[in-house]
Amino acid sequence: MSLADMSVTLGSTVDYYRPPCADALGLIRLRANHDGLTEVAFVASEDDAPRPGELTAQAKAQLEEYFAGTRRAFDLPLAPRGTDFQRRVWEALAGIPFGETRCYAEIAEQLRCKGGQRAVGAANGKNPIAIVVPCHRVIGSDGRLTGYAGGLGRKQWLLAHEAGEVPLGLL
Repeated sequence: MSLADMSVTLGSTVDYYRPPCADALGLIRLRANHDGLTEVAFVASEDDAPRPGELTAQAKAQLEEYFAGTRRAFDLPLAPRGTDFQRRVWEALAGIPFGETRCYAEIAEQLRCKGGQRAVGAANGKNPIAIVVPCHRVIGSDGRLTGYAGGLGRKQWLLAHEAGEVPLGLL
């Protein structure tokens, strides 16, 4: 049995989504298992054969609404893999409201991890569920855009989208 066959057997699904209004963002890969969504990631191409399922279809529908401007919060079961600390950070990210930002120090303070901005930044960078767990809403304490696994241009685009601006492309 190949690895791909094992994935199908274990109930994992994969599909792809391309935001219609956001060519600059490119292709997004969606993965899920029986517990929930495990990945929303920017990818260059379809690197795995699509095996859509109910959760990936729900994720696509909610992303469609997000990019159309009619959805501000996602309602999907999530199953990201990470350490306890990473999962705590990701839960804090999920609590940042649409159109708002927080700095790494604020997230560290919220988690009672004084001086833990770098640890929060590292966990933020490992977030496997982009957009849905809005790591793009975390900025530097001076207001500057800092690291984003999907690239700073995508982060800027997503923040502009949430601010109601019409971003044309990546910087």
